[in-house]
Amino acid sequence: MTTIGFETHDHHACVNDTMAKAESRCAALDLRLTPVRRRVLELLLAEHRALGAYDILGHLSAEGLGTQPPVAYRALDFLVKAGFAHRIEALNAYTACAHLGQDHAPAFLICRSCQSVAESDTTLTQGRLGDAARAAGFQIEHTVVEAQGLCPACQPQDPA
Repeated sequence: MTTIGFETHDHHACVNDTMAKAESRCAALDLRLTPVRRRVLELLLAEHRALGAYDILGHLSAEGLGTQPPVAYRALDFLVKAGFAHRIEALNAYTACAHLGQDHAPAFLICRSCQSVAESDTTLTQGRLGDAARAAGFQIEHTVVEAQGLCPACQPQDPA
């Protein structure tokens, strides 16, 4: 899998494809993609950046879809459990899954300037962490990998 988030791409197709995958997955798993859940996923897909629950609640409130925090938190909880979104621990915020429907161990590259988020795939059993786990006889089941830095758009431009 590739890193998705910082590169130029057809964002309209990206959103449409992800929404179609979410709808298909809900149908296959007998999950309800309610209007609020659908709208929250659309908001997360609108930009490849993390949004806090109160950012989302502001949109929902303006659109007449709810004014109380539990509305946003319930929708986000559903999206995370269904694999449609991820919680970005470092920002206490959420982002849409860039690899929806695929079994993966995501790693997040977070721009400290514009808060854009790129999602990449990692392998739990590879690298130094996998080596350390094997040496300790430990089986990794879940990791959270978040790296902060500057995205290509926020990096200082080389004047040369």
